[in-house]
Amino acid sequence: MTKLEQIEKSVAELSPEELKAFAAWFEALQADLWDKQIEADAKAGRLDKLAEQALADHRAGRTRPV
Repeated sequence: MTKLEQIEKSVAELSPEELKAFAAWFEALQADLWDKQIEADAKAGRLDKLAEQALADHRAGRTRPV
């Protein structure tokens, strides 16, 4: 049995309360990983082009207030 299969089996056996707690933990983990990836992309300059385009659109009046 693979590690993933073991995890799937374990998760399937959780009680409703445990599953709710696991889901909250996993959601927080995913959010943290996403934040770290965005931070790494920003530091590496991979978002610069997008930011420049957004600022250019705003200066050109192609945005609206939210």
